[in-house]
Amino acid sequence: MWSYFCKRLGLSVVIVLCALLALFLLLHLIPGDPVKIALGTRATPEAIARYAEKMHVHEPIYYQFWIYFTQVLSGDLGADVFSNRSVTTIVLEALPSTLILAAVSLFWAALIGIPLGCLSAVRPNSWFDRLTGVLSVATIAIPSFLVSIWSLLVFAVMLKWLPVIGAGDPGDFWDQVSHLILPAFAVGLGWVGYLARMVRASMLEVMNENYIRAARAFGLRERTIVFRYALKVAILPTITLIGIGFSGLLSGTVFAEIIFTRPGVGKLIYDMVMNRNFPVVQGAVLVTTAVYVLITLCADLVVAWLDPRVRDSL
Repeated sequence: MWSYFCKRLGLSVVIVLCALLALFLLLHLIPGDPVKIALGTRATPEAIARYAEKMHVHEPIYYQFWIYFTQVLSGDLGADVFSNRSVTTIVLEALPSTLILAAVSLFWAALIGIPLGCLSAVRPNSWFDRLTGVLSVATIAIPSFLVSIWSLLVFAVMLKWLPVIGAGDPGDFWDQVSHLILPAFAVGLGWVGYLARMVRASMLEVMNENYIRAARAFGLRERTIVFRYALKVAILPTITLIGIGFSGLLSGTVFAEIIFTRPGVGKLIYDMVMNRNFPVVQGAVLVTTAVYVLITLCADLVVAWLDPRVRDSL
């Protein structure tokens, strides 16, 4: 297990470094003067000169990357162009809201999708299995931004059951929960179908294994066979999917955060792109990438801990 952990950790570090280099190069490939793009056309020559000196824009690109790389290693992601606040502080203030939204979205999707997939596999080709298949494809096909818009119009504007926009009063827990329901519903709906189809496929494969036939031959109850033996093995690919799904939801929350005006990394990146505030964009994308890689690493380690065959294959 220690060897597997070291290999996966090394691979994760390489991925983050490649993302850091790619992001740095992409921002420098944008046409135009990066200083004027960052400060705007109304910036004074003195402000342009100070910013150019601060960002080392006249140095060779490899030297600029080395300066940025050393700053990142020390936890310094630069400063906001307009407020001069630390980018690290700005991103870390927005990150918890996005993590909570992604976690709640995936939690309720797993709470519904996993039992649906399990029951569909137990009764293949039944009316319940076919209905679950139709609902799974439908939820996967509907874009999250469309669900966000319609859920806002129906449940918030027409029925007035839930708040429309915002994240709620910071001091009121239940107000924050009520503001979280619609965005979490919109973001997590598509993953109900993904998880249901994954669990169903894994369960159908496991239910044909010899040890399942042996358990039936010994007279064990079908419920015991399904939940104690079959689901325990079939859930392993789903854990990997949940890890990837949670990481993917970090970017999937962008539309929900914009439509529901929720604070978060997605809305932060959108606003900073509109304002041409590239240091914040660069820092937010880098932090999101690091969180994505970290969560995927944790999911792989959990699967390897549960299934020795995985860690022996690397």
